[in-house]
Amino acid sequence: MNSKETYSLASTIKLNNGISMPRIHLGVYMTSGNETSKAVTHALEAGYRGFDSAEWYANEREVGSAITSYLSSSANKDIRLRREDIWFTTKLKTNSSYDATRKAIKRSLQRSGLEYLDLYLLHSPYGGREKRRECWRAVEDAIEEGVVRCGGVSNFGVRHVSFPQYSPSCSITLQWIGGILTMILQLQELLDSKPRIVPAVNQIEVHPFNTQEAITSFCHEHNIVIEAYAPLARALRMRHPKIVELSKKYNCEPAQLLVRWSLQKGYVPLPKSVQKGRIVSNAKVEGFEIEEEDMKVLDGLDEHLVTDWDPTDAD
Repeated sequence: MNSKETYSLASTIKLNNGISMPRIHLGVYMTSGNETSKAVTHALEAGYRGFDSAEWYANEREVGSAITSYLSSSANKDIRLRREDIWFTTKLKTNSSYDATRKAIKRSLQRSGLEYLDLYLLHSPYGGREKRRECWRAVEDAIEEGVVRCGGVSNFGVRHVSFPQYSPSCSITLQWIGGILTMILQLQELLDSKPRIVPAVNQIEVHPFNTQEAITSFCHEHNIVIEAYAPLARALRMRHPKIVELSKKYNCEPAQLLVRWSLQKGYVPLPKSVQKGRIVSNAKVEGFEIEEEDMKVLDGLDEHLVTDWDPTDAD
């Protein structure tokens, strides 16, 4: 956690392959058509440089088209942004096979209309161990061919299945579920397979009401950046007394407080909105710093609130 850093839309974070990625991205989950295009355009005008899409969202075309249109527009005449200044993330819908993954990457590239994919993620751990490894091998090959710049995973976490031989070198939090102490890691499983390329990112739901400490600690240990989806907890806790109290203390919006918490934890938040004002406001986090004691207060709000899905315990 680094609370002393100044964060803005211009901030970047270095991944384990040496490539720098924008620190705040616009999420476009459950947006479509013109709504998506407008949101991306508003975000580009506001200074966003990272955009998070997925095959499953069915809006890769709209995101890519909005980016391309903006780069060639009069609005970009003075700024002179180029394709390499923009970060486009998308994800594999289903872990089925090596060939299917290579085809899915090609389709995502065609739909987006972009020259390459900056970050490609396995969207979930579903499919089983061998399918995950097979699909990851396809991502590795795409990276080596230059079609994809960086690879990662999403919703990979601590999977509890049997009584383990505890290794002192693994300092994540053990959990007790149904009376069976277990510690099997989907990410550890992938790392143990000796991949040619280590995942640079694990994108998971994380916010003060679902801190995912076991997963985030493991990723930090292994230099895997956490991307925080639903960093605003889908607005379900904006009126929580502590959120209201601390927002007043720091003279900020509740959404800004949550984005700033994510940044100070070392994560890359993906705040989502289709409204121009909120897209702009969500990223205005450079004017305050959450004190260490208040960070602990926010950490203490954890209730394992899952706002959408949680496949982190998949087989």
